[in-house]
Amino acid sequence: MAIDWNRRTCSRRGHTTYAPTEPELHSRLRADTALGEAWRCLRCGDFALGAPHGSGPAAQAPLVPRGKALRDIFILRFLAIERLLRGVLIVLVAWAVWKFSNSQDAVRQFFDSNLTVFRPVTDHFHYDLEHSPIVDTIRKTFDYKHSTLVIVAVALLVYALIEIVEAYGLWLGRRWAEYLTVVATAAFLPLEGYELSEHVSALKVCTLLLNIAAVVWILLSKRLFGLRGGVVAFEAERHSASLLEVEQAAQVSTVVA
Repeated sequence: MAIDWNRRTCSRRGHTTYAPTEPELHSRLRADTALGEAWRCLRCGDFALGAPHGSGPAAQAPLVPRGKALRDIFILRFLAIERLLRGVLIVLVAWAVWKFSNSQDAVRQFFDSNLTVFRPVTDHFHYDLEHSPIVDTIRKTFDYKHSTLVIVAVALLVYALIEIVEAYGLWLGRRWAEYLTVVATAAFLPLEGYELSEHVSALKVCTLLLNIAAVVWILLSKRLFGLRGGVVAFEAERHSASLLEVEQAAQVSTVVA
């Protein structure tokens, strides 16, 4: 069953009405009822009782997203939430790396002293805990220089900032954020592919597929970098879905006929 994005949005946010000053267009959007005047919603097209939310020349009417544009906004905001959550997680990781860089010796002692707790269990299953890949990896981090760990923490913070800025711009539907998302996401795809080749996990696979899908979808649907006619075609598509412009076109067709 297809989703009616127009009515779905109006049911949550309410209708958006506008009274154009052009007489013929004004009469097409207004109706008199037993309960008073009603105006066509610029989003769903239904008539809503009450005075219009605004008035003026049709050219100054708000451009209300409809249909496919509303669906696109929903997808962009889903991506914005995903970017925000990822950014917050990376900030926490950066904080943990910075804390670790200032207390490597204490963490090393704590790790070595508590590792013996697990030896009876691992010995029972004939598992060499001392030379396991996980323990070796953790011990290698103890040998990293303080300055190296600080650089890693700063790099993680920069990455987190990019993700949070992306989230802010995508939520508001800013075109610069779409460009930033495509460039930044595409730049990290090779790294994600390399990590996946080193160790496969369901989370890494899902993340990689989501990022690839996001890049392709934003590029094509938003017509970035001149694709599918570029920004001119994108703006023309937005305006062609405007209820006021549809009514104006219908009005002109009626006059010509």
